[in-house]
Amino acid sequence: MQSEFVYRGRKVSAAEMEGIRQLIAAHPGLSRWRLSFKLCAAWNWVQPNGQPRAMLARSLMLQLHRAGHIQLPAQRFCPPNNAARHRAPRVEAELPLEVGTVECSLAELGPLEIRQVRRTSEEAFFGRLLQSHHYLRYTQPVGEHLKHLVYARGRPVACLAWSSAPRHLGPRDRFIGWSVAQRQQRLGALANQQRFLILPWVRVAHLASHLLARATRRLSADWQARYRHPIDVLETFVQQDRFRGTCYQAANWICVGQTTGRTRQNKRLRDNQVHAPIKDIYLYPLHADARGQLCR
Repeated sequence: MQSEFVYRGRKVSAAEMEGIRQLIAAHPGLSRWRLSFKLCAAWNWVQPNGQPRAMLARSLMLQLHRAGHIQLPAQRFCPPNNAARHRAPRVEAELPLEVGTVECSLAELGPLEIRQVRRTSEEAFFGRLLQSHHYLRYTQPVGEHLKHLVYARGRPVACLAWSSAPRHLGPRDRFIGWSVAQRQQRLGALANQQRFLILPWVRVAHLASHLLARATRRLSADWQARYRHPIDVLETFVQQDRFRGTCYQAANWICVGQTTGRTRQNKRLRDNQVHAPIKDIYLYPLHADARGQLCR
């Protein structure tokens, strides 16, 4: 049996595997769920907000169990299917607050209010707007994420969805200049703009770049309030055959390269064919020493 096991880039030594076996043996009555919290406490394995990485610990132990390195107790509970629980929001023919075309200058639009709606009564409305009007529809983000809904005089005008950054992104990682170990340690300091939607009845010049500037100024503080750690760099993807990325350029985002058009499934199968649209990768450092901070 191999003396070392690699899980998501983390090497689990033979001594650590033996420690997990002893942990299981010392608590024969505990479920897999309870054991994951015991492992987090033993390894001091916590998120930046201080919460234990219990889901990651459960996944690690399950992989070790399947590989024959440890023996977990029998499964007591089958968790619900998250894909079924987070079904796509229902598309409505007429959403509330839509009152015809809004076509004016940015100054005439009036004061803009950006609301963080994650885990509020407006979160479902946010999802329905994206599902109805964004070309990629709505998908439930995984991991840390925030949702900004923008109002002008009580009417919704835009949606911005932010989520955790992908682990591997060549042009981004080369631009930052961090090592593999630094990336593994500091990846949580990046946020990915998963969706950006100006609602189709809103036609206001320069609104998109203005909202990007407003949202980026507050995002790190919103992230700190929710997850107890700041954000240093933002990233997003712009599909080349649909958009030019003009609003990002106007808001001083930096294009650092393009995606390869290969999905995770392609990489697992060693398939070099392009199966996804090529996208430009844009980054926005939130402060002057963002790259230096990520490389420390």
